Amino acid sequence: MRGAGGRRVRRFVVAGALVAAGVLVALPAGGRKSAGVAGAEGTAGANRMAGVAGVARPGGGTPRVAADGPTADAMTLPATTGRYQVGTVALHLTHWARADPWAGGRTHRELMVSVRYPARAGAGRYPPALQLSAREAAAFDARNNLSEQVPPGKVQWAATRTSAHVGAPLAPGSATGVHRASRKWLPVVLYSPGVGDPRSFGSTLCDELASRGYAVVTIDHTYEAPAVEFPDGRLARSVLAAELAKAQKTGRITELLKKVSGVRVADARFVLDELAGRGAASPLPSGLRRALDLHAVGMLGQSAGGFTAVQTMHDDRRIKAAVNLDGVMGYTQRDDDPSNPSTVGREGVDRPLLLMGMAGNTHHTVASWGAVWRHSTGTWLRDLTLRGSRHASYTDAEALVPQIARRLGLPHKDVTALIGTVDPARAVAAQRAYVSAFFDRWLRGRDDGGLLDGPSGRFPEVQFVP
Repeated sequence: MRGAGGRRVRRFVVAGALVAAGVLVALPAGGRKSAGVAGAEGTAGANRMAGVAGVARPGGGTPRVAADGPTADAMTLPATTGRYQVGTVALHLTHWARADPWAGGRTHRELMVSVRYPARAGAGRYPPALQLSAREAAAFDARNNLSEQVPPGKVQWAATRTSAHVGAPLAPGSATGVHRASRKWLPVVLYSPGVGDPRSFGSTLCDELASRGYAVVTIDHTYEAPAVEFPDGRLARSVLAAELAKAQKTGRITELLKKVSGVRVADARFVLDELAGRGAASPLPSGLRRALDLHAVGMLGQSAGGFTAVQTMHDDRRIKAAVNLDGVMGYTQRDDDPSNPSTVGREGVDRPLLLMGMAGNTHHTVASWGAVWRHSTGTWLRDLTLRGSRHASYTDAEALVPQIARRLGLPHKDVTALIGTVDPARAVAAQRAYVSAFFDRWLRGRDDGGLLDGPSGRFPEVQFVP
């Protein structure tokens, strides 16, 4: 979308703020850790799965399948295509050494994360993971990145189920045929969502990676997402509207953008620390803990989450490869503005980076992408455009918006404003193929058949940007 003077700005309203290209823009004036908690995979306190991933279930017996099946209003996400079914466990993590910067330092930083992983056959007997708990869904309904086109109260956000199953046992061995429970066979991928999105709004892509043999850890950035529900029933609501109002009044928008990015990167690095915990210090169920290969860690994200992924890779050597799905990588309010660069923009990266942008966004047109591209020497870089796409095409909106449009009778212009003109099924297939190929190449050393090396007749929607 074009702003004043022809400047390109991608606009999404969230929590009273304007999110442009993954960063906040001023509107005009006017642990102990607890593992196995349901979180978004069933309202807090429900479906607690201490028996996930190879640990005996308390009391044994057959897992309970949710009695209430999908409602008539439930939307569906695309089924996974990998060889595995998908399990999930949610974790409540507390960073005792860090005061929460959004809470005025009055409390320690707390996060909810979910781990998606390949599950044994029969995972469908376990409860399907909800995309959002009822209370998180209510907050998302009130303010979300689709609100300009989708009015509140019209969508049953709490009814959407993902492909993952809560507490399903971890699949044995590895995709290479080794079947030793002690083998660390799961590469790890962290996922960071865009500003104003919950961690579950990338379920289509994250569940797909898990079905292909990855452990995918999705992170809720507390006080950014519309609401994050903790196991004890507390609901941490977004503070961005208030923070933006203060930044507008004091002329400190750039400082706010830097704070958002800094908090996110610190969250991601803390999650990596927690995943490396051993024995009682680990928040993970023991079977899953033994399977993670923390020497093969990647990160991806959409919008501000894409910036988070690349900045985290710049700051932390544990990240071996990163994917940025249409996220600006500088502290700016415009795509084409080179001012206020991030450290990754000034210095680049020295490990593999995949950029995937909406139509029109490349390292030639997005200033921060160009900066990272110029300063990343001697490493593998790719810049891909998904023709006909929009910013939200890289989220679950690609699958959900067409369903919403049919039910609400949304005009075609509203649909294309959100997800563009690319065929949704093709957009999902392309993202799955290229992101999976990228991590297969750089975390597993697998041949992708040249998919990442040049245009493919299988995916004419994908343009390679030289």
